[in-house]
Amino acid sequence: MISREFLECRKGAAAAELALLLPLMVVILFGMFEGGYFLYNEHKVVKGVRDGARYAARQPFSKFVCGGGTTLSDTALETSIENLTRSGYPSGDNPTVIGADNPTIPGWDNSEVTVTYTCNGATNTGLYTDISGGAPIVTVSANVPYMPLFGVIGFDTSSLSLKADSQAAVMGL
Repeated sequence: MISREFLECRKGAAAAELALLLPLMVVILFGMFEGGYFLYNEHKVVKGVRDGARYAARQPFSKFVCGGGTTLSDTALETSIENLTRSGYPSGDNPTVIGADNPTIPGWDNSEVTVTYTCNGATNTGLYTDISGGAPIVTVSANVPYMPLFGVIGFDTSSLSLKADSQAAVMGL
């Protein structure tokens, strides 16, 4: 028979509660870290495509032939836009780290960046008066597979990707 003292003893109750709640708290903690890392990387992709579109918009009008398609014919320019989008530098190399290809997100490469343009024929005024076909508008898009911070902790992250796009009208500067 169990004694009354044993049933009324409260020693170790806090340790038992901790043992029950600790796994849940650890999962919540790692989930917060992973969610924050996902949002941080998404911010870097959004910033990268915005910078890439701004860089492309400052190229000469001669690089964008309206009526000639939607992809750039200058592959060197397209590569420099892709490099700037993913690394922040047109060459893709960080000048402080010689010979290093440093994307802002590990594993992000140029094949995940798309550069296209369209021409707005309705805009033939101001800066675009002498441009046949109207104002070229550059679109830079990225679709980067997400690489989790802690690896897979019971969740399938293979379908997660970071997507962003940005547009800018070419100014021919």
